[in-house]
Amino acid sequence: MKKKSLTLEPDFNFILIALTSQLKDYRLCFAINKFTESDFRKIEDYNLTLKNEQEKFFSRYYYSPLNSEYEIFVIANKGTDGFLIPEAKEADYFLLIKEFIDDEDLDLLLSQIKQITEIQVVVELNPEKLKSKENLLF
Repeated sequence: MKKKSLTLEPDFNFILIALTSQLKDYRLCFAINKFTESDFRKIEDYNLTLKNEQEKFFSRYYYSPLNSEYEIFVIANKGTDGFLIPEAKEADYFLLIKEFIDDEDLDLLLSQIKQITEIQVVVELNPEKLKSKENLLF
């Protein structure tokens, strides 16, 4: 009998923005909501369980603008038992944008977020270059 194998290629088709801020997650989302006229809301924490490791929970917020194709998540990098992306320990939060967002909308969003004085760093990361990029698939 012939064996067939299935190879899955994970889809890292999203935009990842690292944010550095001393604000608590709810205060950060409040500030982002105020400056960008968005409506981030707390959703269920992201539960990550890796082989031979304890469960980790990461705070997560969600927003999807009306009449748009994209979804935006704010995810804490520091969870209950470690980091979501250990090689980016300097980032406190990640802004993860799924689906298509046009360049103008992305530029506007980032320029508005950069105006928030409590956010020190806003930088786009290439998810393909991260060792633990699989942690961002949910």
